[in-house]
Amino acid sequence: MRRLLSFLLLSGIACWAQVPSALEADPGGWKDIMPAPSFEGWTRLPFMTTNPMDPVSQWKVDTAAKVLICEGNRGHEWLRYDKELANSIFHVEFRFAKIEGGRGYNSGVMLRNSADGLVYFQAQAGEEGTGWLFGSFPVNGQAQRFNLRSEMKENRVKPAGEWNVFEMRAEGPKITVWVNGGVTTEKADIPVLKGYAGLEAEGYRIEFRNIKLKELK
Repeated sequence: MRRLLSFLLLSGIACWAQVPSALEADPGGWKDIMPAPSFEGWTRLPFMTTNPMDPVSQWKVDTAAKVLICEGNRGHEWLRYDKELANSIFHVEFRFAKIEGGRGYNSGVMLRNSADGLVYFQAQAGEEGTGWLFGSFPVNGQAQRFNLRSEMKENRVKPAGEWNVFEMRAEGPKITVWVNGGVTTEKADIPVLKGYAGLEAEGYRIEFRNIKLKELK
């Protein structure tokens, strides 16, 4: 075993402890919120841009494959689940369409956003090495941004073309990001205690599946 661990470390192969997702640990009480083709209960909104939103949607649902597809070709926006949430866990699985020589894959999983997305808390979804929490919230009437990239515990995101599992857990003033078997970042002094879950479109084709929500007491 000691030789194997040494080989893995010298080879640059991650040797991570695995912590089950909240969905695996307790499968009761979850709601499947995969959008229907009509997108009833979901709303497209511009995100971090003043450009008008394209009237043609870049989102569609493949009911046979049970995936939500974002083409990533209609500007920077987010797809909001239209129920305000307090304490909750948002479970999402995603994979990017792999591009030959592609870099900079970009999307995000969000929880406790304001209805317009000006206040946001996002788990960065992209290429290997992403998975951190960042966002913006008001302090004394001014937007205060934060980015926990430098505090990320482990690089757990898999390459484009492979499925990743993200969970965001918001409970009281704490938001925790769990990625592929372990916590990557968390922030324990969030002053925003309610908000909306959502998914980001930012220039890359991406598929989502097993979109589930669990509200906590």
